[in-house]
Parts: sequence; structure tokens; C-alpha cells
Amino acid sequence: MSLFPSFDDVTVEDLRAAGGLKWSRHPEAIGAFIAEMDFGTAPPILHALHEAVDEGLFGYLPESFVTQMAQAWCGWAEDRYAWQVSVERVRPLADVLAGLQAAIELYSPPGTPLILPTPAYMPFLTTPLEIGRSVIQVPMAMEGDRYVYDLDALDAAFTAGGNLMVLCNPHNPIGRVLEPDEMLAVAQVVDRHGGRVFSDEIHAPLVYDGHRHVPYASLSPTMAAHTLTAVSASKAWNLPGLKCAQMVLTNDADVVVWAERGHRFEHGAANLGVVANVAAYTQGGPWLAQVLGYLDENRRILGELLAALIPDIGYTPPEGTYLAWLDCRRLGLGPAPAEFFLDRAAVALTDGIACGEIGAGFVRYNFATPRPILKHTVEQMGLALSRR
Repeated sequence: MSLFPSFDDVTVEDLRAAGGLKWSRHPEAIGAFIAEMDFGTAPPILHALHEAVDEGLFGYLPESFVTQMAQAWCGWAEDRYAWQVSVERVRPLADVLAGLQAAIELYSPPGTPLILPTPAYMPFLTTPLEIGRSVIQVPMAMEGDRYVYDLDALDAAFTAGGNLMVLCNPHNPIGRVLEPDEMLAVAQVVDRHGGRVFSDEIHAPLVYDGHRHVPYASLSPTMAAHTLTAVSASKAWNLPGLKCAQMVLTNDADVVVWAERGHRFEHGAANLGVVANVAAYTQGGPWLAQVLGYLDENRRILGELLAALIPDIGYTPPEGTYLAWLDCRRLGLGPAPAEFFLDRAAVALTDGIACGEIGAGFVRYNFATPRPILKHTVEQMGLALSRR
């Protein structure tokens, strides 16, 4: 029996009435630019939240909640990834960006630039600048129709003075799910330079059949020693507004540093977010499985729609996430095509150039939406192009 009503029945009017940023920033447009789903969340999470509200759990976050959250994530990691992590090494964060800031400020030498493979999640380009660090963009390479890490370019970035590298797996915005051999090759470069890795694995539960998420730090003692891993239930169970993520520490020295200086990065984690994350990791598996089935069909249908209506857009179905990286360069819309689609098609997308210089001419499209809206989106984009 389904755990939710048909996703196809959710309408644009329903989504606008909910009042979220995705559907209110551009009130006349289809919201497809922010990485959240249009499907609500799992019933066990809603039940846990209602209980927490009824109990008035609105004070400062107690350590017992932190322990419950760590236990829940550790159980999830062992069950899903066969990765065993001690509970005391899992610490609360408000979100992955707080984790990146902590990694930069606590675990990289002062003044060193951040090494960022691109295209990348947009705030990864701007957050370092806000705290006084520069960014070395390292464009990913193409191997057939898929993006891969450019090992020579990464080596050059470390040689140029970078020390902390961001690894995103599953990758936002391109949807790659990295294979162990790829990560081992990256680790050799990092280790050769005595570098560190901030591994953003927030989309880890969102992986499609034929692919498998393997945590970077789980692959070897060397990789565990140079890695800080950020995770959360927020993407897979649609909880971004509840402000809760986890930093996983796999280096003994890092645990000591965190105990001394990491507390200020924990304060943004909200009680209700912790409650929701616990429920997601312990009871959210069946709902997630149904969501993944729906998303898997969406990524296939998106390809069919684009091939039929806008064949000049390049599209490789993502291996994970619910984000499509669409190559619009053959459309002749310039380096920032999202503006055209917003103005002419009433579809709000993310411009690829916001994900790094390599993203010029691309857009990021969120397909975690009901299929009637997905179909309408591509139809509107195609119609706008035909009327140029």
C-alpha cells in the first residue's frame, strides 16, 4: 500500500498555497531552481514532529537529542553503506554550509584557497569568499558523456597552495555517483600533498538502481584520516527548512579540535530538525524507496520529453539526486539561458554559470515534481523557443 497520495495529484496551486520559497520567489513561474521536492515528507517524520510540538520541545538542543541523532545516522550508515562510525564522532550542524565553514576555519591553514571542482553547488563558490578565502575552480573533465575529476588539474591546484578540497557525492548539479576507483585516485592526489577533503554527501540516499553510494571516508584509513564528511536527511526526506545536518569526524585529531573549537558550528541545529532526522534515518526507508521509484521514472520521462520537444538540449540522466544538468549551448541563448526561460517560458531554473565558469550555457533543473508539472515545464520551454 502506498504511504502517500498520488504525487501526480499535487498541483501548482497547492504548491503556491504552501508558501515556500521555491514557489513564491517567482510567483508566476514554475519553481524548478531550489533543491527541494514537491512531495511533502514521510508520515513517520510528520508524526514525530507533531509529538515534539505537543511536548513543547522548543528549548536549547539537549545532548541527549544529539546522541539520538548520532545513533540514528550511525545505524543508517551501517545498514546502507556497511560503514561503522562511533556515535561520539557524529556532531550536529545547521546545514552542510555550516560544515564547509567549519572545515575551512578549523581544518585548513589560514589564508589558503579552497579547491573546488566545478560545476559545483552555488554557495560553495561564495561561502569561502565571505570568510576571507579564495577559491580555485577546477573544471571537471568529460569522459564520454560523463563528468570525472581531472586529477592533473587537482594536483596543480594543490601545488598552487590549496589544501582543502570539496568532493560532492552524489554530485550537485551533475548527478554523478562516484565509483570507488575514482575516489581512490582522488585520494592519492590529496595524500601526496598532505591535503584535506570536505565530502558533501547530503544526497547520498538518492541513488538510482545500477549505482551505489560509497562514503569517501569509508574506503581506506588514509581517506578517513584526511576527510570531514557532511550528511543530512534534508534532501532525501525533504526537510531543508528544519535546519539539521551532521558532521562525521573520522580523524582522532579532528575530534580533539572539534571538542575544543567546534561548538559554535553546532548551535544552528534545531530541535525539530534533529527529531525529523532521527525519524528519517530510523523509519523513513519505505517512503524513500517509493520516492526513488517516482524520481527514477521522472528522470526517464524528462529525457523523452526533451528528445521530442527540445532535442537541442543535451541531457544525461543523473545517477543520483533529483537534479538535471541541461546543456543549452546549442540553443544560442548565451552564457545565462535561465533568464530567457524565466522571462519567456515562466520557468525558474538555476543558471549553470552560478555553479562555476564551466557552467556557462547550462541550466540546473529540479525534476522532483509531479509529472503533469514536469511535462508542462518542458512544453513551456519548447514553446518559448519556437516563438523566438
